[in-house]
Amino acid sequence: MLDQVTKVHDENRQGEAYAPEAADIQTYTKKFYIESYGCQMNFNDSEIVASILKEEGYGPTRNVEEASLVLLNTCSIREKAETTVRKRLTEFQKVKQRNPELLVGVLGCMAERLKAKLLEEEKLVDMVVGPDAYRTLPALIEEAETGQKAVNVLLSREETYDDISPVRLDSNGVTAFVSIMRGCNNMCSFCVVPFTRGRERSRDYRSILQEATDLFQKGYREVTLLGQNVDSYYWVNPVNDNETVTFANLMEKVAQISPLLRVRFSTSHPKDITDEVLHVMAKYENICNYIHLPLQSGSNRILQLMNRTYTREWYMKKVDRVRELLPDCGISTDVITGFCTETEEDHQETMEVMAYSRYDLAYMFFYSERPGTLAARRYQDDVPDDVKKRRLAEVVELHRGQSLASMQQDVGKTFKVLVEGTSKRSEDQLFGRTGHNKVIVFPKENYKKCDYVWVKVDSCTSGTLIGTATGMA
Repeated sequence: MLDQVTKVHDENRQGEAYAPEAADIQTYTKKFYIESYGCQMNFNDSEIVASILKEEGYGPTRNVEEASLVLLNTCSIREKAETTVRKRLTEFQKVKQRNPELLVGVLGCMAERLKAKLLEEEKLVDMVVGPDAYRTLPALIEEAETGQKAVNVLLSREETYDDISPVRLDSNGVTAFVSIMRGCNNMCSFCVVPFTRGRERSRDYRSILQEATDLFQKGYREVTLLGQNVDSYYWVNPVNDNETVTFANLMEKVAQISPLLRVRFSTSHPKDITDEVLHVMAKYENICNYIHLPLQSGSNRILQLMNRTYTREWYMKKVDRVRELLPDCGISTDVITGFCTETEEDHQETMEVMAYSRYDLAYMFFYSERPGTLAARRYQDDVPDDVKKRRLAEVVELHRGQSLASMQQDVGKTFKVLVEGTSKRSEDQLFGRTGHNKVIVFPKENYKKCDYVWVKVDSCTSGTLIGTATGMA
């Protein structure tokens, strides 16, 4: 498991129930309730599930008592998420006692690993559905309605759901995620994703462009191209294999939809950030200058045990290359402390690479093993918890200084900001993000959501820029 200090998952959204669309005036006789846990891919999958269920006559609800179908979209990356899901399933059993016809199902990454326990041993659910089996949900629901336990956790080498238009989950109407690929081939030894989501497969670029275009026409002004490893996107036309589209090609095509549509992407693997990608980013003003470049460790020995396929020296040269071609690019990272056999020397090497890279944002974890990973099978989790946590605290302290310095460098500068909404702290303030992915707040005045505004930075905290609008962008 990866326990984190700065959260890679949005903790405010963990367990969030799917909200009905404000513009949906259809009346439904059957209703579903769905909670999502984990990464943004899971939230995007819940939108796909909502679309499939809508075609079957199900409408969403945030009131579990009026639902005929309850679904939990689950995550296996973190133990905390699994514990929470089990607790929620126990609570739904009490609801089911009051409504025996209620069906309860588990979706997503926990499905394969825990199907036997959840179905047979603990008898907490009626259905278990893996992330590649959502098209079979209608048939599985029918099966469960007869009293049978319904299961489909088969992984696919083809499924991308490219013909399904997601029903947006509790959208702000400004930003949206567009899934461009599924699965991962990297086999990092600490990660369970290749076993829960299968091998990489890229979605037809034409369906991606159609989805992004539709979002823009509906008023959205930012899309994030989403995948476990977006930079390895590679689509080959099944009819004409001479037609291929790389990630750089795809990003350029999306950027060309409109200069008013901002483009971001998440998540990357350092080995796949090519010069071609960087040149496309430099070419288009509406492609945000921000790259997530996970380090994980600064020790070559630990990187080899993690199966990360690069060295610290190679990684630092990649950082240099990003800053050479994109001088003002924001860079974020992931760091794991206390991986198997990590020594104080290994830990200090991680600190050195962090100091060299000067990250704007970092997601920092201490390691504990997840069942089913290569590390769990091959290595002993032998670094004591107190040592892991002490090293994590040192990493966090180093990064806090870097983050504050990065924010302070922006004071006095003016940035083009896309307004995402009203600040949670004040109705008189708006918030948005710069192209470098830094949050900025400023007085509302006459500006509104979806506006592009020039904002001058007056001051900052370690996590937020504070400014004053100078005019429409």
